[in-house]
Amino acid sequence: MSAIAAGEAAPAVDFTNAVSLALELDFTRAQPTHFGAPLATSERFQVGSFEGEVALGASCNCRRVTLVPHCNGTHTESASHLTIAQRPLHEFLPAGPVSALLLTVHPTDAMTSGEDSLPLPQPGDRLITRAGLLAAWAPHAAIAPRALLLRTGTDWDDSEPPYLSRQLMQELVTRGIEHLVIDLPSVDRLADEGRLTAHRTFFGLPAGSTELAEAARANATISELAHFPGRLRDGPCAVQIQIPAWSGDAVPSRPLYLPLAAT
Repeated sequence: MSAIAAGEAAPAVDFTNAVSLALELDFTRAQPTHFGAPLATSERFQVGSFEGEVALGASCNCRRVTLVPHCNGTHTESASHLTIAQRPLHEFLPAGPVSALLLTVHPTDAMTSGEDSLPLPQPGDRLITRAGLLAAWAPHAAIAPRALLLRTGTDWDDSEPPYLSRQLMQELVTRGIEHLVIDLPSVDRLADEGRLTAHRTFFGLPAGSTELAEAARANATISELAHFPGRLRDGPCAVQIQIPAWSGDAVPSRPLYLPLAAT
């Protein structure tokens, strides 16, 4: 998959005013951790007499970092998150900016939303709904972006965060959204019996399938645990998702919000 889809011109963006949507991972302060994962750690690398820390007399600092990308910060994943076969993200994630739309959709009580997921929501659950998405998108009806930046206003340390209804995810597929960036730790309920309904809907992967070849949208990506500064207004923009050239089903990432250049 090329950086620019066939027939699509690169969006004209203002790189000088780019805004990072990644959470800062400071190993010495409070940090995200979900699904029972330990905190990410950074420790000096020691080998022989080398201490890996200038403060201890070493010639340079050298750290060993341990983390779980899905749980310890902003990360990007693909259908490989759910399949036996793996395909590194850097092989197909666009390297350049893609057209995007930033929308704010706040959670609503799942029991009164009229929408659902599988397994069915429980009392106390909160959903990000298709109805909320359509209301937020209405002022931008003429916009048909490749990426959606979805701000829910959820704090990264929320122990029972909201999740996306299956109706919302199907709407994103219908609208041709290829890349979703969201501030939730998961688009699905944290404890969902392993169904991963929202993930599977977005990636076009049938329920129960672990075959990457069966994913109808294997080039789609989801970036979770993003951070949206309050100064960013809803509306059209572009996004560039920066990732390391790592293998694995998810990698730490730095989505960049790019305002459109003045014309």
